[in-house]
Amino acid sequence: MTVPPELVAQLRGFAEEIAVEAGTLSLTGPRAVTDTKSSPTDVVTATDRAVEDLLRARIAAARPDDAVLGEEGGFDGGGGRVGEGLTWVLDPIDGTVNFLYGQPQYAVSVAVVTGDPRVPGAWQPVAACVHQPVGGLSWTAGRGQGATLDGEPLAVRAPVDLAQALVATGFGYRADRRAGQARVLTGVVPAVRDIRRAGSAALDLCWVATGRLDAYYERGVNVWDIAAAALVLTEAGGVVTGLRGAPAGPEMTVAGPGPVAAALAGLLAELDADTDPQR
Repeated sequence: MTVPPELVAQLRGFAEEIAVEAGTLSLTGPRAVTDTKSSPTDVVTATDRAVEDLLRARIAAARPDDAVLGEEGGFDGGGGRVGEGLTWVLDPIDGTVNFLYGQPQYAVSVAVVTGDPRVPGAWQPVAACVHQPVGGLSWTAGRGQGATLDGEPLAVRAPVDLAQALVATGFGYRADRRAGQARVLTGVVPAVRDIRRAGSAALDLCWVATGRLDAYYERGVNVWDIAAAALVLTEAGGVVTGLRGAPAGPEMTVAGPGPVAAALAGLLAELDADTDPQR
């Protein structure tokens, strides 16, 4: 599906508008845990659901034929056929545990994509906004139109040797997944400058785009975690990929300037970072 440049710009503006509105809601929302998902530590708050409800309502009012895929509310095909129109991909609070503890590193992630976002590699982001409510920072991007942080153009850092790279990562919520990630980390740490763990995949990717990090990798991220920030990063001149030629997705997501991402992906493949320990 070809999206005209004028529509890309409109979608980018609308994504930022509703992400900022949703972020404002999150600042006063309750932090009480209302549910859990993959494990007792993988929590959902009332604010996660309230923020997604707001985003869905705004999209339905402005673009009723578009589909929506949200972390909390699942998939709604809208008025069109899946893969033939536009789909909004929403993470109402990326970094819910940070939000729960009152830490500032969480974000509202809003992307609109072509293709089917439920299938890794079968979708392409068109327009996006990642908004960090605490501090009021907004990263936006449009396909072929660049990326900005609060209106200022972004570019990734110049590539460095992997040994000089500051690399971010994250960890899953299941004990077996975390055990595997700890094993991989022992192979990555000696090969890079240092590791950072902030707790939000969307912000990690945006920080790579902003030049605050050299690279990022993580196993277990979902499309709503990365759809918006991936466009910010690629429009800032970086790449987002998986391992062994696979697209970015739950198996593995690696990001950074091309040479750094390639070197990191090669190391992760050697470490079999896209596999879990046998239960």
